[in-house]
Amino acid sequence: MPETTSQQKFVYDFTEGNKDLKDLLGGKGANLAEMTNLGLPVPPGFTITTEACKVYLDSGSEPTALRDEVSAHLEALEKRMGKKLGQADDPLLVSVRSGAKFSMPGMMDTVLNIGLSDASVAGLAAQAGDERFAWDSYRRLIQMFGKTVLGVDGELFEEALDEAKRAKGVTTDVELDAADLKRLVEDFKATVAKETGRDFPQEPREQMDLAIRAVFDSWNGDRAKLYRRQERIPGDLGTAVNICSMVFGNLGPDSGTGVAFTRDPASGHQGVYGDYLQNAQGEDVVAGIRNTVPLADLERIDKASYAQLMQIMETLETHYKDLCDIEFTIERGKLWMLQTRVGKRTAGAAFRIATQLVDQGLIDEAEALQRVTGAQLAQLMFPRFDEKAKTDLLGRGIAASPGAAVGKAVFDSYTAVKWSRSGEKVILIRRETNPDDLDGMIASEGILTSRGGKTSHAAVVARGMGKTCVCGAEELEVDTKRRRMTANGPDGKQSIVIEEGEVVSIDGSTGKVYRGEVPVVPSPVVEYFEGRADGAAEDADELVKAVHRVMTYADGGRRLQVRANADNAEDAARARRFGAQGIGLCRTEHMFLGERREMVERLILADHEDERDEALKALLPLQKSDFVELFEAMDGLPVTVRLLDPPLHEFLPDITDLSVRVALAEARHEPHENELRLLQAVHKLHEQNPMLGLRGVRLGLVIPGLFAMQVRAIAEAAAERRNAGGDPHAEIMIPLVGTVQELEIVREEAERVIAEVERATGTDLGLTLGTMIELPRAALTAGQIAEAAEFFSFGTNDLTQTVWGFSRDDVEASFFTAYLEKGIFGVSPFETIDRDGVGSLVRAAAEAGRATRPDLKLGVCGEHGGDPDSVHFFHEVGLDYVSCSPFRIPVARLEAGRAAALGKGGSDSR
Repeated sequence: MPETTSQQKFVYDFTEGNKDLKDLLGGKGANLAEMTNLGLPVPPGFTITTEACKVYLDSGSEPTALRDEVSAHLEALEKRMGKKLGQADDPLLVSVRSGAKFSMPGMMDTVLNIGLSDASVAGLAAQAGDERFAWDSYRRLIQMFGKTVLGVDGELFEEALDEAKRAKGVTTDVELDAADLKRLVEDFKATVAKETGRDFPQEPREQMDLAIRAVFDSWNGDRAKLYRRQERIPGDLGTAVNICSMVFGNLGPDSGTGVAFTRDPASGHQGVYGDYLQNAQGEDVVAGIRNTVPLADLERIDKASYAQLMQIMETLETHYKDLCDIEFTIERGKLWMLQTRVGKRTAGAAFRIATQLVDQGLIDEAEALQRVTGAQLAQLMFPRFDEKAKTDLLGRGIAASPGAAVGKAVFDSYTAVKWSRSGEKVILIRRETNPDDLDGMIASEGILTSRGGKTSHAAVVARGMGKTCVCGAEELEVDTKRRRMTANGPDGKQSIVIEEGEVVSIDGSTGKVYRGEVPVVPSPVVEYFEGRADGAAEDADELVKAVHRVMTYADGGRRLQVRANADNAEDAARARRFGAQGIGLCRTEHMFLGERREMVERLILADHEDERDEALKALLPLQKSDFVELFEAMDGLPVTVRLLDPPLHEFLPDITDLSVRVALAEARHEPHENELRLLQAVHKLHEQNPMLGLRGVRLGLVIPGLFAMQVRAIAEAAAERRNAGGDPHAEIMIPLVGTVQELEIVREEAERVIAEVERATGTDLGLTLGTMIELPRAALTAGQIAEAAEFFSFGTNDLTQTVWGFSRDDVEASFFTAYLEKGIFGVSPFETIDRDGVGSLVRAAAEAGRATRPDLKLGVCGEHGGDPDSVHFFHEVGLDYVSCSPFRIPVARLEAGRAAALGKGGSDSR
């Protein structure tokens, strides 16, 4: 249990904090305090710190001082408001909201109107002069409290509400009168008693205390943990609790609630964006239970409040220097600010906004780099729908989060998760989503809802996760019970029914929904990187221009070079167009597929020196031509060629197939001497664990002449290119070295071959020799190995396998899912570098290697080289370059620039 002292403060009034105290007050609390300090109209309240939550989670009970602190702040709030919590004739009501450092769907939903009870509902009605309002507020409290604090199935309340509307013959809750709502309150209380075995709590302080505890408990709820794993948020931060005096948007047509953005979170364009709902409270807007009006309509509904809101939005964006997401309520013409935060945005909006803020002088280029991420850039490189393709349009909704998503229609989260785990791509279709749908949203390619707008739960969460989303498709009727969606046919008479399992396509950029699979075309951002669109050109797409500018910032400031993993001239040329500064890994085993595989097979199985020499002689010109093409494609840039490193079984006949052939030949009394001889040889070389067997440097030492042939092919190709006027920069990499003695033997042979080629061609080739650090022993003895190596390239794929004892080819299908679900891994170590284990070996090897050879060149060629978080680690360690697949090069370039900018004072975007 964390140690507490009498001086430790667990509760802060909104007047006591600021936006820099997010670790302590959470995002909501810190920003409520900041708005209070700015003099904006914020209802009074106080925040319970994340430290109190940590004590509760560790010990199972609140800190002993917390209750007294809460009582003192509640008493001060009551004095300021001139009424007491739950006071019978004029009750003070409060909301209780969770508020972690990072915005986290999956935490406890807001509970409004705490303090209402059978004793005070009449007093609230008298003070408001509106009996309907009071009973509506009371039913909302029981519904929210019952679901989020007491754990009652929310569908039970929804069904009762729907039944009340059916009985009245109306379609919306605002059409229910006071008598209807009073009956609904009794139904809700009966549901609570039946489901929980206790009556709905009537004591106001008990309501508040239970809600506070529920917020703390929600930190370790399944949905919260799932989201933290998805977003890589640490699990030990805890959550704050915000207690705020209530203001009411459900007091009639001159009241309402809304959500606003200072810029469009979907596109980044400046303007008036958001949703407003008259005579509504709290979560009605984001829940999507009633369709909203655009924020711009507020000017017509309440001009004074609209003008004040616009001024506040400008103040907040200038103060935070970023897109702000705002929640507000209007109570009988009085505007109140309930929340602000730096808003989540789509990938395209992130790049546009970053450059807009630079142009406005609000941020500099280093800060602009922290406003975007490599993951967002990768999203922009995904294909989009072909607008020219013949399509079967089902309907149109609100373009809430861009992208082109195709998948089978599913109507609940359980099915979405189940089908996605079996390899199916799915589109989650709901009337509206809520936090319970989080796991299904994560599993889906995209989300489609028939209700809600750009600020609905579905839209906000989808944008945060980079998922395609279309919301508010009202013309589509979603029936989750019958698991189908109905759209009007082209003639307006015959309906089109989409059953669960049918393929649909949704376009988050246009809001269009299609039946079947729509073809896709390359993204304009990919075309820009391919060189088919000049980002600086006047007619370039606005998004491409923004990407071009941000990439210019990144390339101008990064220290890490970015190379490509490429094995042929075509991939090399593409990598160069994507900005590669060389090849960090050319895997020569990929050059021995097809017909050449038989040549390698003959080489490995050769019984006599003549057979071996003949096989090597046949392979040499083929290898040389491969390297000539590669050096030409990468002229002037370094090309690191890894000598042959296949598990041996990849070049041998399948032992089962060969055994069957021999058995059949014997049964038929057919000649089978060659097959029998081959089977005996394969049995001799057969390995139980070929990934840790005869491969890499071991293969070169056991099969005489193999590595010498490859080195000769590299040297002759380099000489040919140089004599043709080219500028080849070849680097020869010896794989799977575990001890310096292995490297010294191969190096000695390689130097002899290179010298022969240089004498024969009269060319100084300047070839360098290094090794791949992919075994723990190599990392631990890096100081010795550096004596014989001019460069290290960390093979983090195999290094991860050998450090963890995992086979990356098998674990995904066996236990990794369970490990991720149980939180043992936040992310796969094959995806992001394991800093504590594998990373510590990389750091130690880099330091030891440079201690022996100060000019030792250091790089990484595992796919971690294209992972954003890993790139930052490699920058910190001091490597010279990262290498990754061609498509990931732009991401690595951007993240290398972000890493450098962060070191120069830029702030972490998260």
